[in-house]
Amino acid sequence: MGARKRLRAEELKAEKKLVAGAILRNCPSSPRKMRLVADLIRGVEVNKALGVLKYTKKHASRDLEKLLKSAIANWEAKNQDSKRSLEEGNVFVKEIFVDGGPMLKRISPAPQGRAYRIRKRSNHVHIVLDNNLVEVVEKEEKEDATTAALVVGASNEETVTEQVS
Repeated sequence: MGARKRLRAEELKAEKKLVAGAILRNCPSSPRKMRLVADLIRGVEVNKALGVLKYTKKHASRDLEKLLKSAIANWEAKNQDSKRSLEEGNVFVKEIFVDGGPMLKRISPAPQGRAYRIRKRSNHVHIVLDNNLVEVVEKEEKEDATTAALVVGASNEETVTEQVS
């Protein structure tokens, strides 16, 4: 293995140590229904996400709540020295995505000797936790503030030119 490749591999390994996650495979609900609940907690602080999932009426929220608790336990195992950041609210749901899983194909009787196909869908859910999302959010807020200032400055110039004309 070359030196650059080895160094890059070590960097990726170090990055993976900071990030923890969990995977739920073959969950027996459709991916579409699961995505509705997953969108509620994407980018949200972990303790707040647990509260959202606990009080959401959708059935998929139960599975996601168990998965999130598992991801939190994995994060605590990887970051034993910085458990305070979990209590302080510095751990966020960095990524959550839902993929389709295997489909069970069944047949239901239909009129006139026909048969309808029933597709019982399943899904795979991946969740990744990270404590560096605060820096990303602050960076985005600064960018938004600078673009807003530029837009306000441009609109003020337009009003000045309209008043002069």
